[in-house]
Amino acid sequence: MTRKRGNLRWWITTLCGVCGVLLGIALGLWQLDRAAQKKQLHAAAQAQAQAPLLDADLLSQRFAHNLQDAGAWLHRRVQLQGQWLAGDTVYLDNRQMQGRPGFYVLTPLQLADGGVVLVQRGWIARNFQDRTALQPVTTPAGSVQVQGVLAGPPARLYALGQEDVAPSQQPRIQQNLSLPAYAKATGLALWPLTVVQTGAASEGLLRDWPQPSSGIATHQGYAFQWFAIAAVLATMLLWFQFLRPRRRHLSRHAIQTH
Repeated sequence: MTRKRGNLRWWITTLCGVCGVLLGIALGLWQLDRAAQKKQLHAAAQAQAQAPLLDADLLSQRFAHNLQDAGAWLHRRVQLQGQWLAGDTVYLDNRQMQGRPGFYVLTPLQLADGGVVLVQRGWIARNFQDRTALQPVTTPAGSVQVQGVLAGPPARLYALGQEDVAPSQQPRIQQNLSLPAYAKATGLALWPLTVVQTGAASEGLLRDWPQPSSGIATHQGYAFQWFAIAAVLATMLLWFQFLRPRRRHLSRHAIQTH
């Protein structure tokens, strides 16, 4: 009876060990697959960035008829002409540039066809004595030309309490911004995408935007960890379930022989 229980325990332990090894290998392969997907997405984004400049009129027509197609235009360079709607400017807090904390400055641009695009114009530093004391930003009146890259909404940060305050409320400092909520608060006919303005620093704004990371190395690192775990489990399984019992058996046999 004791021998049967020992055999059953051995089989259960071995089965659990094999399952653990197979799970580690499967998760490692899944992370490698995620890395391959990220590599393809990164290559597609780079190809989009190298494509010719888009015309704003073409985009306005496309967005008016098919909002679901907006994602296909991400990372494309675009040249816009319109007028700033300075009264609806929003300052996104806790954004960094060149390793310093500050604000991203977002201002809607009214296009000639009546459409409006929210432009991520640049960055200003924070006043550490008074958070609401914003550095001056020059917003030219009249017609302006803006070059930039089509992007989604600004990345969201973790926040407590109320968010997406209407731009008319003072101070116009927010932690995050939702395009639908912003459009509803302002009544503007917003594009479903934003534009990240590019170019040298101007108008009191820096534009040293962080380059998007492909994330490939992260998934490769996770894959290595899972493969390492699978290798450790396989080594332990081989030693404790096969090699060590065999050594004990051979030692007992040798003692009995002598």
